[in-house]
Amino acid sequence: MEQLKYAYYPGCTRETTGLEYDASLREVFRVLEIDLQEIPGWNCCGASSGHATDYWLSHGLAGRNLALAEKMNMDIAVACPACFLRLKSTLHEFKYNPVLSQELPDIINIPYSGRYGVHHILEILGSLQEDVLKTKVKRPLSGLRVVAYYGCYLIRPPELTGFDDPENPQIMDNLLEKLGADVSDWRGKVSCCGGSQSFTLRNEVIRLVSSITEAAREVEAAAIVTACPLCQVNLETRQNIKEPIPIFYFTELMGIAFGIPSGNWLRRHLINPYRVISKYI
Repeated sequence: MEQLKYAYYPGCTRETTGLEYDASLREVFRVLEIDLQEIPGWNCCGASSGHATDYWLSHGLAGRNLALAEKMNMDIAVACPACFLRLKSTLHEFKYNPVLSQELPDIINIPYSGRYGVHHILEILGSLQEDVLKTKVKRPLSGLRVVAYYGCYLIRPPELTGFDDPENPQIMDNLLEKLGADVSDWRGKVSCCGGSQSFTLRNEVIRLVSSITEAAREVEAAAIVTACPLCQVNLETRQNIKEPIPIFYFTELMGIAFGIPSGNWLRRHLINPYRVISKYI
């Protein structure tokens, strides 16, 4: 079987608040033998202010990354849902807006034809066959009760994202179950965490996060699992409860189940993750 390979767009949080996300996903891709090649010279995609500032700036920032990946002759793998949405939006606009398709190569000064797709890493990893994952699982997460948190950007709007149900997504639930975890259905899986409003409307974000953590406690979840660096930060820093719930990236739990040494990312958490994960590492 031909090896899967992707041009990796890590996004700006890779070097800031999402270090543990990047570290764990790279290790997971390595173990799964999926070739992940970082896009040389990538730039900020414009989230979350560029796309609201100027039409051409928005598509120029995202379009340059698309064009650099096209030079690599690969589809793009994206870690951040906001980045994913920006790149998907520009690719969609390029294909269906003749003005942008004509002007974009000149704006970014790089040839571009829109030949390759854009995929979030959850879409890639969640689509792997169960037997592929089973061969890699060394420490099943049996007895670990979790909830999968998708948030706003990852699966909406469906005409752009298009890889799961926007109201009741299942791809992360199914993936975690394949790792052996006990995944509970809950009412908070697509609720908004407040996003970047954490900087300007702190109390509102605390209210939103409190609602999400309350929903997780209703089903007695030991942890919340996400695929978004901004959601992870909000959920980890804005909990207003005595015993906060640990927030994991789904790639961290994959790495733990695969038996990958996890200290490089778990030690970066602000809420102690070891009280729920120590028996698996």
